[in-house]
Amino acid sequence: MFRVDRTQNRIFRLAQKRFGDLALRERDHLQEWLVHQPDALGEDLLILQKEFDGFDETRERLDLLALDKTGNLVVIENKLDDSGRDVTWQALKYAAYTSGLKKTQIVDIHQQYLDRYCGGGNALQAICDFMEVEDQNEAVLNPGNGQRIMFVAANFRREVTATALWLIGRGIAVQCFRVTPFGFGDELFLDLQQIIPPPEAEDYMIGIASKEVEETTSIAGQKRRHILRREFWDLALDQMRTDGVSMFANVSPGNDNWLSGGSGVGGCPFQILYLQDGVRVQLAMGKSSGEVNKRMFDRLYAQKEKIEKDFGAALDWRRSDHLKSSLIAYDQTFDGLDREMWPQMAMWLSVHVQKLEAALRAPLAEISRN
Repeated sequence: MFRVDRTQNRIFRLAQKRFGDLALRERDHLQEWLVHQPDALGEDLLILQKEFDGFDETRERLDLLALDKTGNLVVIENKLDDSGRDVTWQALKYAAYTSGLKKTQIVDIHQQYLDRYCGGGNALQAICDFMEVEDQNEAVLNPGNGQRIMFVAANFRREVTATALWLIGRGIAVQCFRVTPFGFGDELFLDLQQIIPPPEAEDYMIGIASKEVEETTSIAGQKRRHILRREFWDLALDQMRTDGVSMFANVSPGNDNWLSGGSGVGGCPFQILYLQDGVRVQLAMGKSSGEVNKRMFDRLYAQKEKIEKDFGAALDWRRSDHLKSSLIAYDQTFDGLDREMWPQMAMWLSVHVQKLEAALRAPLAEISRN
C-alpha cells in the first residue's frame, strides 16, 4: 500500500505492521473497530451482541453476533496476526449454537447489548428499523439454515482457507477478511479486504454451490413457510372467487406473505396478508415518492371518522415517517400454522378486504385526482 504525495507527485510505501508489535489487542481494538463500523465488512450489519456467551451448558464466547438485512444471524470471529488452526471448528460450533435462537431470544440478546453498551433503547424497534419492516411480524429472524460465518484475521492458515472453501461448496455462507495494519509516521492505517470468496467470483461461487445443494435436495427440503403460504393462498383465492372479489381475480399464489389487488390508483394497492399469528387487510401507499405517499395519507386521515364509520371499526393508521410508504390496516389474530383455522382466516380476509375497499376506494380516487 502506498501514500500519494500530490505536492511532490510521488508515492511512498506504507510500512506493513503486526498487531502484536503495535500492542493492539483483539478484544479492545479490532473488535471495537468492527462494532462501531460493521459495514467495513462490505455490507450493512446490525451488531446484536459482543462476547456472547448465552449458550446452554457451555461458557464459550463468540466475538460478535450480528444480523444481516435478510434476518440471518452472522457469527464474526476475530483473530489478530494468525487465524489459528481451530477457528473454523470454533465458528461452526457457534453457528450451530445460534441456529436454535428464536425471535424473542434474539430480541432479548440485543436488548441486553443496548442496555449495557448503548444506554438503553428498544431492541425490537431497532431490529425492525434495520430490516426496514413496519411490523414486527414481518421480521423473519434466523430462518432455517441461514446462519453465516465471517472470519477476520491478518493471516489465514492453509487449513482454514481450505475448510472455508469446502464449506462454501456445501452451501454454507463463509467469508474470510484479511485485515492488515500499515504505518506512516505516527499515523496508523487499516486495510480490510475480503479474500474468500474473492469478491469478483463471489456470486459465481455461491451460485454454483447453491445449484449443487438444490440439485441434491428434494421438494421436502423447501422452506416450510413458502409451502404454507402457497397452500394458504390457494384456499384464500378460492374463497375470494366464491365471494366475487374481483380485485384478486388475476392474482396467483406466491411465496410472499402478501397478495396485492388493484385499487384504481397506481402504486396504492389493496393487500391481504397471511402472518404466523394472524391475517391483515391494508391499503398500501407505496408510490415512488415518499412525499406523495405522506400527502395522500394525511388527506385520507383527515376523513378518518367517516372512513372508519363506513368500514365498521377503528383502523390502524400508519404514517411511518421513517419509511417511504404508509399504510391503513386492520388485522385479526389467528394461529396461522393451524390448518384447521385456514377456512375461517380466508373468509375473514374476503369479508374485510371488501369492507376496506368500500370504505377507501372513493376517497382514494378523489384525492388522486386533486
